Amino acid sequence: MAKRIQRRAPVARPEAAAAPGPARARRRGGRVPEQVVTEFTTQLSTLTGAGIPIVKALTILEGQTRPGPFKGILQELVEDVSGGTSLSEALAKHERTFDALYSSMVRAGEAGGVLDRILDRLAQFREKAAEIRAKTRGAMIYPVVVLFVAVVVVSVVIVWIIPRFEDIFESFGTELPTVTQVLLDFSRFSVDYWYVVFGTPVLLFLLHGYLMRRGGGYRRSMHALALRVPYLGSVLSRALIARFARTFGTLIESGVPHLDALSIVRDTTSNAVLVEGVEAIRRTVREGEGIARPMGESGVFDDLVVNMVDVGEETGELERMLLKVADAYDVQVDRRIDALFKVLEPALLIVMAGVVGFIVVALFLPLLQIMGQLGSQ
Repeated sequence: MAKRIQRRAPVARPEAAAAPGPARARRRGGRVPEQVVTEFTTQLSTLTGAGIPIVKALTILEGQTRPGPFKGILQELVEDVSGGTSLSEALAKHERTFDALYSSMVRAGEAGGVLDRILDRLAQFREKAAEIRAKTRGAMIYPVVVLFVAVVVVSVVIVWIIPRFEDIFESFGTELPTVTQVLLDFSRFSVDYWYVVFGTPVLLFLLHGYLMRRGGGYRRSMHALALRVPYLGSVLSRALIARFARTFGTLIESGVPHLDALSIVRDTTSNAVLVEGVEAIRRTVREGEGIARPMGESGVFDDLVVNMVDVGEETGELERMLLKVADAYDVQVDRRIDALFKVLEPALLIVMAGVVGFIVVALFLPLLQIMGQLGSQ
């Protein structure tokens, strides 16, 4: 009996030890934070640059990673690469964590024997993108908070405060000004049909989100409309161009062929209008033409970008020109966002003050009339 147990144990234990990591990661399906992937990329670049074999480097990083979805992914990467799969192919199996841009750049680094440098560029690219997202989110915090507080305050006043004033006005039987009557009617409607007043915006928001995720004509129309909004549209357009130029330039600099790079940019772009423009450029390039002319005809890129791309193609420095465009447009986007929110913050306060002022005036006009009637008696 003891011998049978000893023979079975070595067979059972490796299976139990090998299965939990990846299995747990698949069952959880957890999303790995962008910053975690960026740190992994930087560390992998450092280790491979120091001459450590890729399998050993992955094993080191997997060993120091805390339990969770990303640790399970690293365990699978170690297994695949140890079994002879290239790193780029192993990464492509986890497209939720490592997108097409990531795996394609790694593939180019493997082909050129410069994986450590490609990983370093990729880490810099991701850090720059994260920095831009953080700036935008940080700038939006104050306006969103102000708008949320304004909506809550006005909702409380309309649903709970104004009906109390209506009872006071009815008890005195005074004739109400038009603005006061309009406010009371709206308050009464909001109380009686609160599910319509508060539910309609929520339903519209959910319907909008569903149609945007579904894609098609609605998504394309909304993206086109966003690009035509005064001032905000130009900011969004420059941000999209900057991301396109940085992604495309980084891919070309890493050795990815132009057609493959355009396909990756197309697939990693969220704006449907830009997706159409990039696809039109890719079709033209596939026929043997240059990039500048179809970029100008797409209507997405302005003359400055087209001219710089044209110069880059003529001089053989397309990737450098694209990265210059990205840097210049990122600066413009930062400045315009700062200017926009500097104007938006006081504008929101003024609108909030106007709404509150309208409510106060509408409620106090009848009170002044009542006080006048009482004083004349």
